[in-house]
Amino acid sequence: MAEQFSESGPTPARIWNYWVGGEDNFQADRDAGDAIRELVPYVATVARLTRQFLIRAVTLLASEYGVRQFIDVGSGLPTARNTHEVAQDVAPQARILYVDNDPQVISHARTLLTSTTEGSVGYLQADLRDTATILAEAARELDLSRPVAVLLVQVLHFVPDSDDPHAIVRRLMAPLVPGSFLVLVHGASDIQSEVSARTSQRYNAMSPAQMTLRGRPQVARFFDGLEPMGPGLVSGTEWLGAGTSGHPAGISFGYNGIARKP
Repeated sequence: MAEQFSESGPTPARIWNYWVGGEDNFQADRDAGDAIRELVPYVATVARLTRQFLIRAVTLLASEYGVRQFIDVGSGLPTARNTHEVAQDVAPQARILYVDNDPQVISHARTLLTSTTEGSVGYLQADLRDTATILAEAARELDLSRPVAVLLVQVLHFVPDSDDPHAIVRRLMAPLVPGSFLVLVHGASDIQSEVSARTSQRYNAMSPAQMTLRGRPQVARFFDGLEPMGPGLVSGTEWLGAGTSGHPAGISFGYNGIARKP
């Protein structure tokens, strides 16, 4: 079931927006963000590194693998260098479907995000669990006879085990043609495990969107049947490599990976 969103309580999108320096947030979001920052002082850096990974992944897929279609699920509030801007900088004809279950996200996206004339940008308010709706809209907005990259960045850990997130990913990827990709960032329970456990407990005490961190074996299962690319499923700083120099030692933002459908 989708969470209820209001100005009176924090939401994942607005907390994230606060961490990356945005202005689309309320006091409840800032209070929640600061409470997490007490446990993880570098959480804002984590948010910025996650954006760097998304930019790198989209650039890589568009420039080196010729991907021209993207479904960004759990896209969050618009910020600098959004998915369609990155993709269309490489290929102006790229087509992007933004999906989020927060109505504020979709409202802001429709207002602020515009496509090139050669490409297209679509918006869908839907929960990740509702794969049928997502795929139906994708069939209208995109050409599913050609490869598509599905972006699940910092969203799967908001799906509890009881909703079988691995089955959700299988349903999303099943109708996509070979040469399609899955890009994910998932919060880790087995990297700095004590800090991770305290952080998720505090987050869940404040937010209606409950977080379920997972260990590497569980996260790796999302790539079952797919071919991992690059360094494989690794911590975010390993994926970014030299681009993370100067950031705090030991910083991590979960497991990151890109995999191709054979």
